Amino acid sequence: MLNKKTFTNNSKEFKNKLIYWIAKYPYVCYLDSNEYYNGSIYKNYELFVGISSKANHFIEGHGGLNYLNKFLNCEWAFGFICYDLKNELEHLSSDNIDKVEMPLVHFFHPELLFEMKDREVVIHYRNNYSEHDIDVVFNEINNTLPSANENSKPLIQQRVSKDDYISTVKKIKQRIALGDIYEMNYCMEFFIEDFECNPYLMYVKLNAASPMPFSCFYRMEDHYLMCASPERFLMKKGNKIISQPIKGTFRRDLLNQGHDKILKQQLFNDPKEKVENVMIVDLVRNDLSRTADKGTVKVEELYGIYSFPQVHQMISTITSNAKEDIDFVELIKTTFPMGSMTGAPKIGAMQLIEDYEKTKRGLYSGSVGYITPDGDFDFNVVIRSILYNARNKYLSFMVGSAITFDSIPEKEYEECLLKAKAIMGILS
Repeated sequence: MLNKKTFTNNSKEFKNKLIYWIAKYPYVCYLDSNEYYNGSIYKNYELFVGISSKANHFIEGHGGLNYLNKFLNCEWAFGFICYDLKNELEHLSSDNIDKVEMPLVHFFHPELLFEMKDREVVIHYRNNYSEHDIDVVFNEINNTLPSANENSKPLIQQRVSKDDYISTVKKIKQRIALGDIYEMNYCMEFFIEDFECNPYLMYVKLNAASPMPFSCFYRMEDHYLMCASPERFLMKKGNKIISQPIKGTFRRDLLNQGHDKILKQQLFNDPKEKVENVMIVDLVRNDLSRTADKGTVKVEELYGIYSFPQVHQMISTITSNAKEDIDFVELIKTTFPMGSMTGAPKIGAMQLIEDYEKTKRGLYSGSVGYITPDGDFDFNVVIRSILYNARNKYLSFMVGSAITFDSIPEKEYEECLLKAKAIMGILS
């Protein structure tokens, strides 16, 4: 159990300083909702940050996921799960290029935990800190200055050319026509080699350009994630499980409010986007049913349209009541990876993803979040994100879209570039 102390503060100013103050800690999970969903029954935090200076953490290599429950031990924990954990959950493999080199799973117990709500900052701390120490920490943060701007314009390379992308989408559509799958999420990588950057400043820029409800910054020693995700993977409140997959993307027209409303309505009425969405809703319903009390799986919202700075998105909400004594690991085993990043049927889609993609996904398409001492949790979907390995100076980001029988390859390519727009902007 952590102690806590509450301070009154301007939350936005404090957030801007906190992201730079945490730079001295090797283990960081910084979760920012950017004030979305205020008043929503599924809103959990405005800002939630866990940090640790010690290697009090869990790293999963092969076959060790069952030990995670022992590590959690009814304590606060922050962590991530890489997409390629699928290989431990199913008879699958991943042999594509991987220069980011994240472990499959990483969790740590925080020594300091920052919670922000209603113009208050609550600092939770372990017994090795005194109340005076926390006063010092709070003052240090308020006196922290932002990092200097960076002016470099690196060469962004594309792992898959436009022609190769279009050719691959046509091949995937052939597999759909043969009945191998119904839908597949196909992704491609952009990367920069021999690149040095300030990850904290890069996250600030990304979050300013594209503030999202599941934004996060994660550091595990020399490995960094800068994430502007709009999507929740899985949440647990009591015995209630909530999943909110996104399938359906239209651009925005911020210069013409009338046209922007038309685009929003067009997304809601688009038959292809609805087909994509309902396929994933059915997949999530099936996943949740494996741990749910009979008859409790419900679709609370279908085809909800939500607007973000760059795009309109189609989001559905599926819930269930979990059976008694279902823990975090069991829920992950029965739902991961999220269907919005695979396709349907899930295993068949994941097999084809390995055949057609060129890059190992790693933390992209994975999930970041936290677990409470009571076993509640909230985890995002890692998309619209930058991954950086400071040790080998390699930066990577991936984008993708859902391919169905009705997909037009050129339009799928344009959707990928639209999703990459915010990241391209801050890098160049």
